[in-house]
Amino acid sequence: MKLGILGAVVAATAGLTLTSSGGAVAVGNEALTRDLDTILADSGLKGADVGITVRDANTGETVYTRSGNRRSQVGSNLKVLTTTAALDLLGPDYRWKTELQSSGTQDGSTLNGDIVLRGTGDPTMSALRYQALADTLKSKGVTSVSGSLVLDDTAFDSQPYGLGWAWDDEPYSYNAETSALTLSPDAKFSAGTVVVRVKPGAATGDPVQVSVEPANDQVQIRNTATTNGDAGITVEREHGTNVINVSGSTWVETTALSTVKDPTSVVGSVFQKALAANGIQVAGGIKRGKAPQGAAVLASDQSTTLGQLMNPLLKNSNNMLAEVLVKSAGGSFTNGVNQLSRKWAGLGVDPNWVEIFDGSGMSRMDQMAPDDLASILIKAKSKPWFGTWQSSLPVAGRDGTLVNRMKGTPAEGNVIAKSGSMSGVSALSGYVTTQAGRQLVFSLVQNNVVLWVSPKTIEDKVAVRLASDGGAQVATPKTQSVPEQRKAPAEKRTKVPAKDRFDVECSWIGTC
Repeated sequence: MKLGILGAVVAATAGLTLTSSGGAVAVGNEALTRDLDTILADSGLKGADVGITVRDANTGETVYTRSGNRRSQVGSNLKVLTTTAALDLLGPDYRWKTELQSSGTQDGSTLNGDIVLRGTGDPTMSALRYQALADTLKSKGVTSVSGSLVLDDTAFDSQPYGLGWAWDDEPYSYNAETSALTLSPDAKFSAGTVVVRVKPGAATGDPVQVSVEPANDQVQIRNTATTNGDAGITVEREHGTNVINVSGSTWVETTALSTVKDPTSVVGSVFQKALAANGIQVAGGIKRGKAPQGAAVLASDQSTTLGQLMNPLLKNSNNMLAEVLVKSAGGSFTNGVNQLSRKWAGLGVDPNWVEIFDGSGMSRMDQMAPDDLASILIKAKSKPWFGTWQSSLPVAGRDGTLVNRMKGTPAEGNVIAKSGSMSGVSALSGYVTTQAGRQLVFSLVQNNVVLWVSPKTIEDKVAVRLASDGGAQVATPKTQSVPEQRKAPAEKRTKVPAKDRFDVECSWIGTC
């Protein structure tokens, strides 16, 4: 590789040497450069766009880089930027409130006027907590409301999806709508979804029994599944509707998550049922609106803190939690990103040289570089919330999206990193301590990867090599063979069911 005068000066000033492959290495660590160059020369990366940056976590010194400044899609690695900026802007003690308000007056057991259910985006709200709000109203002696149940979700704008999201991901729980009034039906805080429970019928050939949790009158089930065979059950919501199709066959009980159209309407139905369970009748039905100024708070609920939310968000790569952070920062995707961008410079990211359109990284329009992600990892170490944030990242071979990766290697229990996966995109960014005791940060981003090649193998080899540096022997991770369908020529490949896909985060389809 020929260097211009300026390039030679820059390299010398930085204390680096440049290799023929375009990588850079701190003087005296040529072995690491050679090994990383070899890993990245894998034939499976033919035609792919790969960028990597490795830096000393304490000094910031560049240890290795290859196209580290090249912007590309980073998938869920964008959550590294979203969460750190949100912690800086909103603070780790930030909480979301859900309130039941009214400007009416109570006359005996009747509340004259409307009651308003006002949300601010709490993604952890559950049917039980909405029930508790209804219980509080009952404890005040109210049994009837002369007005309406007003649903106030105006804390967020009405755009449910981020720009550049894939329309065909709409039915899946990792692609739910973002609303200021929402609920999560499970412990992972899968906001904007419901649980579809399928039970076999009494006899072979009978239709299966299907129920929705929490119960509501917005979701409609179209069931063609039967009690026989082991073909499995497919649960998929029709585009733009709340009709969920259940098909296939099964002998055993199974559950699946499905997104819903308009989470606010589902919350309204769930809360109306909670009121009815308490014997509270609402004469005016349900409508949308904004809480009047000065309305009295009849009942309230407060979420867990933002700091506590980091664990389920990062360990499980929860997209909807990340999107709530954006809209909580500014009310809309656009304004929320603008507000969060005020904190990017302090995290080592120049707002002029990234393109960000959401919080989760699902947008195909998002663009940032491995250098940016490595800078965030270094800058985060100086923040007061760093301990909470770092402990929420997945740990190789132990938990989260890395629970089954790099087991039995020097990286297990050592590499603490955020994964990221979409069709054609894979990334891994985080911390690793070498066997010589040096703490490094690294970011590896791969784009334009063909679907029958597993880029995770490349990521694991890089992480394990970094963890092994300075040791007596370099270890390599155990790898799994790529399914034959992924190796087959294009004309022989068929559409892969959502439950079998590995081009998305494993936590999104329950395969971790």
